Amino acid sequence: MLRMKRAYEEPAKEDGVRVLVERLWPRGLTKEKAGIDIWCREVAPSAGLRKWYAHDPEKWEEFRQRYLEELKGSPHLDALRRLSAGKDVTLIFSTHDAEHSGAAVLMDLLTARPELFST
Repeated sequence: MLRMKRAYEEPAKEDGVRVLVERLWPRGLTKEKAGIDIWCREVAPSAGLRKWYAHDPEKWEEFRQRYLEELKGSPHLDALRRLSAGKDVTLIFSTHDAEHSGAAVLMDLLTARPELFST
């Protein structure tokens, strides 16, 4: 099962493999407290895209499309897809707005919209 969880929430056994899908480490969080198994920086939005978006919900649709373009053909995305097949995996993110996060785009790709993998 694939899940999403904020980095600042307590790790739980049902999280399975905890994969941080942020380019930057969550502010103020120690490695021990975070319980991160894999840090997959390369699958996160680029620094330029992240700065442009600035978590502005009005830019969500354009951010989503730009991020999908960045992900096309990504070997890191393919590795994440293979990891999440048949295992409990939790995508860990740090933003307050889960619905408008890069992790939400990844969930869409890995669960609800697998056709977006084809490039």
